[in-house]
Amino acid sequence: MKKDIMDPSGFVLLSDYVPGMIQEIRYFSTYNFVGDRINGYEEPVALMTAQGARALRRAADELNVKGYRIKVFDAYRPARAVEHFVMWGIEDMDLRMKPYFYPGLEKQELFAKGYIAGKSSHSRGSTVDLTLLDMASGREVDMGAPFDYFGEISHPDFKGITEEQYENRLILRNAMLRNGFLPIDCEWWHFTLADEPYPDTYFDFPITSKMI
Repeated sequence: MKKDIMDPSGFVLLSDYVPGMIQEIRYFSTYNFVGDRINGYEEPVALMTAQGARALRRAADELNVKGYRIKVFDAYRPARAVEHFVMWGIEDMDLRMKPYFYPGLEKQELFAKGYIAGKSSHSRGSTVDLTLLDMASGREVDMGAPFDYFGEISHPDFKGITEEQYENRLILRNAMLRNGFLPIDCEWWHFTLADEPYPDTYFDFPITSKMI
């Protein structure tokens, strides 16, 4: 279903639907692969379609029973933010964050290998980037590679990590799959609602609680 790309009426604040979730909205900060706050991120809050938020609540409830909380790094991403990524990719001289996020790749490879796209499923509003937090220790679960680390080690099926790290990825992945989300093959943290409500619309309203 096509909608006006500036119409946020089908979206919700994710924290209203998933009590107890942690938010660390990386693109509102400067600690991301670009090194700047990204266009369109006006508040450090996560927005998502109501359908996506309800499904994520079910996954979070399942994980809570197992002793985990979810930690969200990104959800809805305005199209202008994706354009910011693309323009950054064209600027060959800006390599400030290479040692932290893509030490083994050149910038151009990030697009060729599918880590960054000219159009993102995040802009359709039903995709989320997340990890797990262990409620007993209060720490993030060790997934073998951090969020937005671009390289083979971040592929969900990468076997060159410890058995525990691989099992941790499966705990997150299986809960998300059971609750209606689909993974991708190059990022363990990335999931999209299978039955997303706006599969053909790339929204561009800014991320702010005032829009909801």
